[in-house]
Amino acid sequence: MELFEKAPHGSNDPRSAYEPLASRMRPRTIEEYAGQEHILGPGRLLRRAIQRDQLSSLIFWGPPGTGKTTLARVIANTTKSHFSTLNAVLSGVAEIRTMVAEAQERRAFHDEKTILFVDEVHRWNKSQQDALLPWVENGTVILIGATTQNPYFEVNSALVSRSRIFQLLPLTQRDMDKIAASAISDPIRGYGNFKVTIDKEALAHLVKIADGDARSLLNAIELAVETTPDRFPPAPGEKIHVTLAAAEESIQKKALLYDRDGDAHFDTISAYIKSLRGSDPDAAFYWLARMVAAGEDPRFIFRRMLIFACEDVGMADPQALVYVQAAASVFDRIGLPEGRYHLASATLYLATAPKSNSVMGFFDALAQVEMEKQEEVPRHLKDASRDKEGFGHGEGYMYPHAYADHWVAQQYLPQGLAGKLFYQPGKIGYEKQIAESVARRREEQLEATAGTMSPEILSFSPSDKGRELWLMRAAGTLSLQAKEIRDRIFALLKPARHSRVLDCNSGRGLLLWEALRSCPEGAVTGLVLQESDALIISHYAGQMDELSRPFILRASIDSISPDSLANANAPGVYDFAVGRNVFCTVQDRIKAVCNLCRLLSDKAGFAFAEMLKKESDMLSSAVLLLWKEGGQILLEAEEDILQPENSLNTGTEPQSAQSLSALFDANGLSVETSDVKSFENRVTVTEKLIDRWLDANAQQRSYGNVLLKKLGPDGFTEFRKSLIHLLCGRSGHLANSTSSATEIILKTAVVFLGGKKRG
Repeated sequence: MELFEKAPHGSNDPRSAYEPLASRMRPRTIEEYAGQEHILGPGRLLRRAIQRDQLSSLIFWGPPGTGKTTLARVIANTTKSHFSTLNAVLSGVAEIRTMVAEAQERRAFHDEKTILFVDEVHRWNKSQQDALLPWVENGTVILIGATTQNPYFEVNSALVSRSRIFQLLPLTQRDMDKIAASAISDPIRGYGNFKVTIDKEALAHLVKIADGDARSLLNAIELAVETTPDRFPPAPGEKIHVTLAAAEESIQKKALLYDRDGDAHFDTISAYIKSLRGSDPDAAFYWLARMVAAGEDPRFIFRRMLIFACEDVGMADPQALVYVQAAASVFDRIGLPEGRYHLASATLYLATAPKSNSVMGFFDALAQVEMEKQEEVPRHLKDASRDKEGFGHGEGYMYPHAYADHWVAQQYLPQGLAGKLFYQPGKIGYEKQIAESVARRREEQLEATAGTMSPEILSFSPSDKGRELWLMRAAGTLSLQAKEIRDRIFALLKPARHSRVLDCNSGRGLLLWEALRSCPEGAVTGLVLQESDALIISHYAGQMDELSRPFILRASIDSISPDSLANANAPGVYDFAVGRNVFCTVQDRIKAVCNLCRLLSDKAGFAFAEMLKKESDMLSSAVLLLWKEGGQILLEAEEDILQPENSLNTGTEPQSAQSLSALFDANGLSVETSDVKSFENRVTVTEKLIDRWLDANAQQRSYGNVLLKKLGPDGFTEFRKSLIHLLCGRSGHLANSTSSATEIILKTAVVFLGGKKRG
């Protein structure tokens, strides 16, 4: 039976009796697939692509037993495209050409796409990978590759750049328990027709030793179940009881994933060195044990320790290099297994030694040499043995041994680098003892050479305030503010590439596009309030391929419903939520927070930037400086707008950092960060902007609808004319109007709230 043949398992085909349990239990649909929630969970990009049969070239990367081939099989059972397979170990350029020719025929005569699954794709050499590249590029075949090696190193970079890479992780204990339970209960493919029981501790042992490898777990279960009774299958009614002893025999020792030329080699030594650098002897011992157990060359480990002794311990403990060198020399004499004591001893010395990387100052000096012109050696430092009389080389040099303490202050650096510091002594260990003397001698040298260290200032220009303000406006103060808000929000979140993100108030996409850049393998949903904003976002999203686009809904967070998300094919649950000015625009804050909490998964993160109107400069603060009566009218309107009983927003009022935190906390969201920042905005007032401020038809309470009610239609019209005349220089009846547009400065208080949903 072929690996990707769609015939049902457990059929009367005699070959199925010889098929291993791990093969029989391979999932056939995406619903049966266990694990890899980070790429196959509801709403994730890969799951959507499989369900819609809209696959592009893919590479699955992960350790053995994590489901790479199984996932390809699920795709084979789902897709309407022709599914072909190759094994990179057994096939070469000739087989590739045959596959491509068949794919071209299917495309030309049947308009059928071809998906080519290549197992162990890293085994192909460069010429074999290059042979496939043009056909992947022009769409003749859609490549799905599976590899246990890092594709960024082992697969042709041209193929990598044309493929989406998904990393599969070792399965969790929950996933493994699910797989084991399915194998025992499935009556067709597993042991559901037999009375099999596995002791709890026996199953726990199998799961632990399998270490996230589903194939290893199923092989062990198969061996334990089929060797426990005297014969298999057992007699009718006979029970099969797998004990801990039977489980231990079935999976005696897991095989370590460690390739001396692959990722495990480099990743493990990296973890070891970083544990030494972090002064964690326990972690250092663990990673050392991993390397020794896997058969890593001890001389390689000692080489890295010798480098570490200078790079990371350095002058904090100069004896570290001596100690490691001595341990390495002894190891060369006695070898393994006794030499493990010396590996462990040198590891313990380095992990507990004080740390300093001050030796890196050398590389600063090297960069200085490479970056700048070559400086002349000072005359008093030049060799005097050859041309002292002719050129005076060496003249003025002071011999340190002729002075007290064998030291004298004089300049040793070239003239152009006088005073330049490369060595920065650490403050612990041996360096702490020498740091003070180094600093004092530097001070004395600077004093002694002060007369030769006065750089000439060649030019100076006074600042031009008008030009600076113009440049600030040209660059866009609001754009800088928006950029800072965006950067701070995503610094609080740190989403993964596969995260599902909900933007609760997308506007024109400030946070939405950043979420798409941060989570290309996840899903991003944006809630948009204005039709015009939705059109703009949809226009830009239309230039992206369908699977990469954000989901856009015309809704607010307080009105969103599961049905509206389902109708848009958007995910129903999210890992992160972001938003800017969400809760000062919704009509019901309590409902908004409750809806948000419902849409977030357990312990999901959130980050919001909310304007605090009560703590920000309102329009009245600027108008009062120019027109006291009009400013007072605006001030009264602002107080009316911010009154709780008049607000359209149900919930805690007025909006403040404390009230928002309390609102979140009362509805299942824990605020971990609450930081208020004040932004200064320079606004050039136009008639159009004033009309926006005074819009009487606004859905929420605004200057317009409050002033219309307060002043009446005629009074409202007169007030508008006066404000335009004052701030824009238009005709009106104010006596002391300005003849040019007015720039006003408004300070905006913004609170940044970040935290997690309580699990």
